[in-house]
Amino acid sequence: MGVQASYYIIITYWCMLPYVSVLCNSWASGALDPQNAAHEDSATSVKRGVWAMISVFLAYCLLQAPSTILIRPHPAIWRLVHGMAVIYLIALTFLLFQSRDDARQFMKFLHPDLGVELPERSYGADCRLYLPENSKSRFKNVYETLFDEFVPAHIIGWWGKAIMIRNQALLWVLSIGFEMMELTFRHMLPNFNECWWDSIVLDILICNWFGIWAGMRTVRYFDGKTYKWVGLSRQPNIIGKVKRTLGQFTPAQWDKDEWHPLLGPWRFIQVISLCIIFLTVELNTFFLKFCLWVPPRNPVIIYRLILWWLIAIPTIREYNSYLQDRKPVKKVGAFCWLSLAICIIELLICIKFGHGLYPKPMPLWLVIFWISVGGAVILFLLIWSWQSHQRLARKKR
Repeated sequence: MGVQASYYIIITYWCMLPYVSVLCNSWASGALDPQNAAHEDSATSVKRGVWAMISVFLAYCLLQAPSTILIRPHPAIWRLVHGMAVIYLIALTFLLFQSRDDARQFMKFLHPDLGVELPERSYGADCRLYLPENSKSRFKNVYETLFDEFVPAHIIGWWGKAIMIRNQALLWVLSIGFEMMELTFRHMLPNFNECWWDSIVLDILICNWFGIWAGMRTVRYFDGKTYKWVGLSRQPNIIGKVKRTLGQFTPAQWDKDEWHPLLGPWRFIQVISLCIIFLTVELNTFFLKFCLWVPPRNPVIIYRLILWWLIAIPTIREYNSYLQDRKPVKKVGAFCWLSLAICIIELLICIKFGHGLYPKPMPLWLVIFWISVGGAVILFLLIWSWQSHQRLARKKR
């Protein structure tokens, strides 16, 4: 089969998708069997109607949503992710206009175990490594921390972030920055109250380091790999066809990210803004979980993290391409604006639903510390900008 014939088959397949979607919705709605549909209860009809609306919108996005710069495994996949992100943004907007109690009960529609108040675990209640009074397990605190669900989540999460960001220095800034966020907000969330050895040794030096190391090894592997994109029909044997099929899920080319935060004051602000948004999305996970009563092992948390990872992949690519673009007039990609909107709506939900849930005020020393850090960064940028302006003025003479 030639390449041209393959293209015809693909185009025909995509053109048939809307008709397949219409037929499926016609069957699911009961339009072809109105007698049985009349006996359904209202709750079931509403749920099926909502899922039908979502499927129709995703089918439309699969064909017509704006494409990103990613082409593997197929541009339609990223158009589908764009549609999923829009649906998530719409759902968050709806949730924002509800009361806190109604929002918690609304979560039952996503999973039957939700809507129930949860006990929050504090990891810093007893920071001793050795418990002499406990004859059964003298290292109980260490064992419970090592076998907590957040340990594999840390490793997998930082591996995924390394795949997206591909800059070790920036990854370590984010790693240490999130531990600083935990220290800052531990008076609000009990599970941010960690022992020093948990935060510094287990999180930063072991879990985060291993995730970053594994992610950067993956980056180097693909960076040095030579891609030969020969069509499936031109492969000589079955093994070649299988490898070519699996290769469709690897990058067409591996772009090197050039963040260069010290290139100039404006570039420094752009990179720091990315870090702030990244840390905000991370914090939103814990605050949403606390406000909406979602346990850490609930699938809803996993679904959100997977969706954010899928959204972040094209977002980071678009933003880095925007920074590397040397054109005088340029614009940020659609995924960047969509990610920013989702992050802001999530933050607004945390602020609205968190009102009255945090009776303890932020310690004074933390307030003074962050004011000092903010003032130092602003002073640093002002001096840097003045020096850059002076240097540019001398070159023009």
